[in-house]
Amino acid sequence: MKIVVCIKQVPDTKGGVKFNPDGTLDRGAMLTIMNPDDKAGLEAALRLKDQYGAEVTVVTMGLPKAEEVLREAMAMGADKGILVTDRVLGGADTWATSTTIAGAIRNLEYDLIITGRQAIDGDTAQVGPQISEHLDIPVISYAQNIKIEGDSVIVERQYEDRYHVVKAKMPCLITALSELNEPRYMTPGGIFDAYKQEITVWGRADLKDVDDANLGLKGSPTKIAKASDKVRKGAGEKVTLDPDESVSYIVDKLKVKHVI
Repeated sequence: MKIVVCIKQVPDTKGGVKFNPDGTLDRGAMLTIMNPDDKAGLEAALRLKDQYGAEVTVVTMGLPKAEEVLREAMAMGADKGILVTDRVLGGADTWATSTTIAGAIRNLEYDLIITGRQAIDGDTAQVGPQISEHLDIPVISYAQNIKIEGDSVIVERQYEDRYHVVKAKMPCLITALSELNEPRYMTPGGIFDAYKQEITVWGRADLKDVDDANLGLKGSPTKIAKASDKVRKGAGEKVTLDPDESVSYIVDKLKVKHVI
């Protein structure tokens, strides 16, 4: 079995975010982490590898520094890492991003593609399903459990207060929730091995069956009208009361908010 996992290096929002003049994120100036939903998808792939002996290839699109997130994935147990990077790919929205990643994946053999449900820097949940459309394969989103049965995948798909059980023949794409599992840690040996291995780097010329009109900022139909850092909360209301008055005050506030 061959599994492709799409991961993304996203800003660590605890350190604040920075923007370019055109409203896009200044990714080169921020601390970064592996997107949480993607890490859960990677862990799901690694568990399938442990169970079935699958080969796991991780793919990311980004700046050259995104090689770091591939090394992390390989230190966790992934077999290969592919970085798709090129100046013409910068500023891509979900459409241009999914077009690019699908163009890269067309170079690979795969039975299963796993992506995160969504990235914390965009929260669109669009890229995974769009990749499946580009590749003309089934998609099962919001996976909270994954099993393999012969040439099919069986997924528990989260749905409000219950879940659907969905079965699809491979090749198939799955989008994973961060609640899917508890991702493993990198091991010291895995870290050493990850930095011994070569990262495959692809640019625009390596993408298959894509049109330049659908790539990068120029190929993005979505334009950013306004962007800003997170709004900081005020100090709130402060009162000084004796214990009995404090109880009444808190209860009244809870009633106003319909908490009680």
